[in-house]
Amino acid sequence: MVQLTPTPAYSLTLRLETSLDPTELGTVLQIIGGQHGQVDSITLIEKTANKILRELVVVAASRDHAEAIVNAVQSDTQATVLEVSDRTFRLHEGGKITVKSKHPLQGYDDLAMAYTPGVGRVSQAIADDPDLVHKLTIKSHTIAIVSDGSAVLGLGNIGPEAALPVMEGKAMLFQEFAGLDAFPICLATQEVDEIVATVKRIAPVFGGINLEDISAPRCFEIEARLQGELDIPVFHDDQHGTAIVTLAALKNALQLVGKSLETVRIVINGAGAAGIAVARLLRKAGAKDLILCNRRGILSVQADLTPAQQEFAVAQTGTLADALVDADVFIGLSAPGVLTVEMVQRMAKEAIVFAMANPVPEIQPELISNHVAVVATGRSDYPNQINNVLAFPGVFKGTLACRAPRMTAEMFLAAAEAIAALVSPSELQAAYIIPSVFDPRVAAAVAQAVADCGRSLGLARA
Repeated sequence: MVQLTPTPAYSLTLRLETSLDPTELGTVLQIIGGQHGQVDSITLIEKTANKILRELVVVAASRDHAEAIVNAVQSDTQATVLEVSDRTFRLHEGGKITVKSKHPLQGYDDLAMAYTPGVGRVSQAIADDPDLVHKLTIKSHTIAIVSDGSAVLGLGNIGPEAALPVMEGKAMLFQEFAGLDAFPICLATQEVDEIVATVKRIAPVFGGINLEDISAPRCFEIEARLQGELDIPVFHDDQHGTAIVTLAALKNALQLVGKSLETVRIVINGAGAAGIAVARLLRKAGAKDLILCNRRGILSVQADLTPAQQEFAVAQTGTLADALVDADVFIGLSAPGVLTVEMVQRMAKEAIVFAMANPVPEIQPELISNHVAVVATGRSDYPNQINNVLAFPGVFKGTLACRAPRMTAEMFLAAAEAIAALVSPSELQAAYIIPSVFDPRVAAAVAQAVADCGRSLGLARA
């Protein structure tokens, strides 16, 4: 197994006490480096006549790796470790989001307008003309992030309380990248009927519903029912966000190797919500030769499949290794280590590998860099990060801007095209097939493309 790259997700603050001897700090740094850790910063806290107090920010690759670094510093140096704090947990203390007023209450005049008696005039106006709710309340720019905690990241069914930090993080992304307000709604039920009923009851407050981390196949039914029963857009990001960004990256990767979506053979490993959605959008975009695999192998017509999986059942049987023979593209939405170098070597020339399992991909990019034309992952510490944040903020912003009651596959195609187009032909290279999540152009470009598409489809109400 290749040594994973350290990531801020496992970063620590070490408060250290050393003597005035400068070699003590040097030994600490040497020990951390010997453990393959990274020192991001050193801050001098206090210096006295006989000791120095410092804080070191140390980045590790995993929890076990972080513990090994601390143990090595404690046992192999003269420094005294006074305190160790996990920076990720510290960031989450007290939650990551808050609700703030847009207008300060500086006196009785403000209070009379913001609340009683003035607010009654606004409520009556909305009662007389319900459409005014989009202009006079938060509804026009607020998203409900709804989860039942049944399929959270790579953690599985961990429940609504444990899902809450993820949904808070999602709310941060909506605000930071699209200027939209969002709030986590973690439900203490995993019954389809109860989830649908609950979302319908809270819908008057929100301009859109972002379904998140709900396991398949229930997620398909929940989304379809809500789309049919609400007049605001409903978007399951694990499906459509993943599909949009994957298509955008694949369009550019295929352009780089001189192949077309219509002619390549694509193998998708992972036949859950994300895998099915990616397959559907790729097919909508023109892909014709698609093979999906799950842990049992190729989705074959002979297998016991869900209705969604049956859409992609083929006559061929066999394993993932069998499916990959002469394949042009591998898209992994599955589990760590399921792809081997030998499998990759049996793919077509100028192959493309998207190993998107997180935090550990289906195969480490270092193992296949000499065997394929393009590699992408879901991690930020490798080139070509395929991250949903490139899609969902702009998709919602554009949909809300034109007040479309629903999102469509055509809007998703438009979003993918907008993302792909931000990498110019002169910039396109194996290590740059998709823009950075911090590229300020992304959300605006996606929003414009989605809004324009909504208007062209006759869905716009604004």
